[in-house]
Amino acid sequence: MKFTLRQLQVFLATAHYENISRAATSLNMSQSAASGSLKELESLYSVRLFERAGKRLKLNELGRQLWPRAEALLAQALEMDQALAHHQDLGLLKVGATLTIGNYLAVGLMAQFKARQSSARVQLKVANTQTIVDQVLNFELDLGMIEGEINHPDLDIQRWRSDTLIAFCAPGHPLASVQTLNDQHLLEANWIVRESGSGTRQTFERGMHGIWSDLTIELELEHTEAIKRAVEARLGISCLSHVSLKEAFRRGTLVPLGIPHRDFSRDFYLVLHRQKYRSPGIQAWLELCQAGIDQI
Repeated sequence: MKFTLRQLQVFLATAHYENISRAATSLNMSQSAASGSLKELESLYSVRLFERAGKRLKLNELGRQLWPRAEALLAQALEMDQALAHHQDLGLLKVGATLTIGNYLAVGLMAQFKARQSSARVQLKVANTQTIVDQVLNFELDLGMIEGEINHPDLDIQRWRSDTLIAFCAPGHPLASVQTLNDQHLLEANWIVRESGSGTRQTFERGMHGIWSDLTIELELEHTEAIKRAVEARLGISCLSHVSLKEAFRRGTLVPLGIPHRDFSRDFYLVLHRQKYRSPGIQAWLELCQAGIDQI
């Protein structure tokens, strides 16, 4: 074997940052050492893996083909390194979750994961669906937990659990006393919605098919709690996952609105890169998700 694992690290860091200086910094190397390592890798096989675009180094076709295989190989090497150093330690697991899942479900999962394997470490990234998907595709996350529908040939997408959105308002809002809302009610209301790119927004737009473009959007906010506070302040009504509203409904600070003729059902998904090496930590997390659906 001609190449070294260090050369693979430099290759992957350069593919990620598209800049040799930033790649070197991420690996605690000098720029000249990183550049030399990359050049040596290419010269060993008489190939080029990058094309220069201004100050950026972009993967060429060969580089793109090698990227997932290098990620998988390095992941296995790191797992072996951790196993030798920590025996049964599962190492660091990098999980991405969309806002609803991250804020209301992921913490319970992390607690169960730690209870099963006390030495395990979980790093949680919370963002919208598109951001999580992009980071899984770029190998920045080991796996993602998303609430939006997505299709990509490089992704392994596994259904996790069902969910539904529920419309709601403040107790003092005029619609709070209406038992069932019709489309006219929906069109006359001021709506506070999640931002484009979120799974919740995607499901809401689908549920409002036929009238979406005619709705009055008062505010677009990136955070569930901000939307709930805005609705409590009677700035409008909204529609969010039932898992994020259970406590507010119990306290009576928000009240549900019935829209039975509109379908806001959806699924939560687990997403992984098809070329991602399934380490024991990833496998343990997937098994926990599938086994503990009703406990979180």
